[in-house]
Amino acid sequence: MNVYLTAQNELAGNTVGICDELITLEISSPDVCDLTLIDLPGITRVPVHDQPEDICDQIKDLILKYIGKSETIILVVVPCNVDIATTEALRMAQDVDPEGYRTLAILTKPDLVDRGAESDVLNIVQGKVVPLSKGYIIVRCRGQSDINNKIPLAEAMEIEMEFFRNHRYFSALLNDGKASTQCLADKLTKELVDHIKKSLPYLTEQIQTRLLRVQRELKNYEQGPPVEEELMGPFLGEIIMEFSDQINELSRTGHSKEKNIYVLLRPVFKKWDIYLRGTEISFNARVKEMIDQYNEMHRGRELLTFNDFSEFENVIKEHVAALQEPAMETLKHVREIIQNVFREICYLSFDQYPPLRYIVSKMINDIQSKQEVKVEKRINEFINMEQLVFTQDKVLQQKLDVSDIPQKTGMDSSDENLYDDDIILNSKGCALLDTRNLVPDKLVLYYEIVYQRLTDYVPMLIILFMLKDAAKTLRHQMLEFRNGADVVKLLKEDSEQGHRRADLKKRLERLTQAQKLISNRL
Repeated sequence: MNVYLTAQNELAGNTVGICDELITLEISSPDVCDLTLIDLPGITRVPVHDQPEDICDQIKDLILKYIGKSETIILVVVPCNVDIATTEALRMAQDVDPEGYRTLAILTKPDLVDRGAESDVLNIVQGKVVPLSKGYIIVRCRGQSDINNKIPLAEAMEIEMEFFRNHRYFSALLNDGKASTQCLADKLTKELVDHIKKSLPYLTEQIQTRLLRVQRELKNYEQGPPVEEELMGPFLGEIIMEFSDQINELSRTGHSKEKNIYVLLRPVFKKWDIYLRGTEISFNARVKEMIDQYNEMHRGRELLTFNDFSEFENVIKEHVAALQEPAMETLKHVREIIQNVFREICYLSFDQYPPLRYIVSKMINDIQSKQEVKVEKRINEFINMEQLVFTQDKVLQQKLDVSDIPQKTGMDSSDENLYDDDIILNSKGCALLDTRNLVPDKLVLYYEIVYQRLTDYVPMLIILFMLKDAAKTLRHQMLEFRNGADVVKLLKEDSEQGHRRADLKKRLERLTQAQKLISNRL
């Protein structure tokens, strides 16, 4: 009892406060019943000894928390010398158990009943005042003087039996099994067994529901690392292989479980293509502007109607050079997408192990940074190559063949106004011989070749280095990393997750055992 009081004071304080945490006290003896009792505090109406103003509400809430459960039997303890019809405890029991199927009333202090009021007590016990399905039992407990005198429980129970045997009114209750602590113990044992039998189907359903809930939640925490250090190495290798396989599958097919990386990449590459298409319009306008102002702004030592190819070449070079910045923006956007997907797979694979997750995440970042430098170099090289203004004759000829651009320029020999007496070209002859008006269309055809090369090359280059090669490098480094790794440090779990998994495993074990026990009793 001293242990109980110590625990009570620790939880609820040394005053008369309350606490909703259970204090479990197990009493083992061949002389006690196999029962689980929950002793709830008595109802207080007026705060005393620094109790909070809402102490009454606190106590009622605590009582309702337990008596509201359908699997409990409610014991309402009421002194014989009070009006049971106005008892707050009984009223609360009736609120949660209106039919009285779970309520058993216990009348105490029969030795304090006023002379002449014994028949009123008999009426209560016989259910004539407030009917209860489980009925009433009257007991005479040890008084404070008996406790102070350390009268043993067995002796006190014998004194109680003698009291009821010799009582003029209550002796009949003893014969009916409605009086004495022993009758109460027998009654409670029988009622509890009967109540459990009735509740078994409902309990089975409850246990099954909770069991499934715990199993589902436990799956979210995976199996966890082995306890034995010699088994940690193979376990680390296993989870690394699973991660590597997911990365490999992502680079090979674009899929990793429910993730499709090309759904994220395709809009970026489409944006790059739309941008390139848009530059064709500005390129055509720039070339036409140059032709219109050629004689005034660009013509050098070349004769009339002739043109300098290098002037047009410079237009192409300038236009292509301006594509370098948007190409780099495409690269950075794709890197962000791929790196985020890699990290997401990392977090899902190693969510339980922060040290391992940190190392792999850093590894992903380092690999992506190195691959980005390689891609930047090759994009710069390709942009520089495109400034050479070159394509195979056959490729350009095919473009010309399907276009409506005239490929030869001639003069009608019957045109008498081509030459004057001094063999000087007139204005009409200059117009016919001047082929510069055909240059814009021809350059646009060439720019289409540039567009076709760039719209495909940049995405292919990025995919190769940032996805394919990066995944291969990551997989290789991960397989090397597992050799000689500090497995104990790497497999150190997040403390909250580890505790939660351990708690779920214990709950699963208890529920499984409860399910087995109930199945044997059905």
